[in-house]
Amino acid sequence: MPSIFDLLAEQRILDAERRGEFQHLPGAGQPLAFDDDALLSPEERMTNKILKNAGFTPQEVLLRRELARLREEIAQLAPGPRRIELQRRRARFLTELKNQGVV
Repeated sequence: MPSIFDLLAEQRILDAERRGEFQHLPGAGQPLAFDDDALLSPEERMTNKILKNAGFTPQEVLLRRELARLREEIAQLAPGPRRIELQRRRARFLTELKNQGVV
């Protein structure tokens, strides 16, 4: 059962919405960007945010990007030596990710 505070807050939000107070907010009509992972602790989220703001990209992210790029390129290639080379490179990336405990 909602508390009196929940009911009051909801009523104030509805009143403000009726008056149009939410129509010209920055980012109105844009999708929300969820940068942080809800499964991380607040400390880990803060650490990730600081690293991201400093331009740091974790090795795991770089490896996953390269892996995705390789998968896409392999899917577009006909069977042949280049495809085999890329499949071997993909296997090395997967091994590296497994060794890091990522996969």
